[in-house]
Amino acid sequence: MVAIANPQQAEAWNGWEGRLWADHPERYNGMMEAFDAPLFAAANIEDGHAVLDVGCGAGLTTRLAARKAGSGRALGIDISAPLVERARLDAAADNLTNVEFVQGDAQVHPFEGPGFDVIMSRGGVMFFADLVAAFGHLRGALAPGGRLAFLGPRSGDVDSAYARATAALAPYLREPSPAARGMGSLLAPERITEVLTAAGFRDIEISPVDADMGFGADASDATDFVFSMAPIQHNLRTVDADSITGLRDRVRDALGEFETPHGVRIPGGVWIVTAGR
Repeated sequence: MVAIANPQQAEAWNGWEGRLWADHPERYNGMMEAFDAPLFAAANIEDGHAVLDVGCGAGLTTRLAARKAGSGRALGIDISAPLVERARLDAAADNLTNVEFVQGDAQVHPFEGPGFDVIMSRGGVMFFADLVAAFGHLRGALAPGGRLAFLGPRSGDVDSAYARATAALAPYLREPSPAARGMGSLLAPERITEVLTAAGFRDIEISPVDADMGFGADASDATDFVFSMAPIQHNLRTVDADSITGLRDRVRDALGEFETPHGVRIPGGVWIVTAGR
């Protein structure tokens, strides 16, 4: 039996939203690719390290961690069975022997063996049912001297590039999709510090990182991606086809502003957070 502290998220990520991410990891990895280097710089993984990747999704960051760990190992954990299945398939295709994936809720999963040298996450720590309890549990899974490093979203601006590109959709986005609930739990640095301090972490550092996020090969391709996203699908599910066609045309025109020789690149920003055990 998989121990679950957050049944709402477990249901969402094991349903159609989890399958959507599992079927199209290249889309979501492409969107976040520019933030991978600063995240891994913060994680500072060395040869021989044991690494835990929380909310590993389809496993790209876990595979990258495994390569950096060399003679060490990387374990990816995710609450979504479809994503864990995809992660295992891709790791096997890469012939990686020092990586493992497990389905579970990292807030309560019984991690075994010696502690991890690094616990990292590319956003998955936002979704815990109880943030303090979850981070406290993760702290207990760290080895002495271990390091936490994770990425989280910054608060959106009504005048941001993404807001401009998707302004036509704004009146329709009335609620988060089931899997997106919790994404705003760690937006403020003060809240991040409060949670980590209560969980027993020290030497907390929070740094803003800006980068251009990849949305597609051109405006049409980026429009397909935007309209495929679960929160958009969720909020447009009762909108008639003619209206959606009109919305797609307006979003495609707006995305034209961000076309570059390297595809549609929209400026975005995240927090990179590190802390010690």
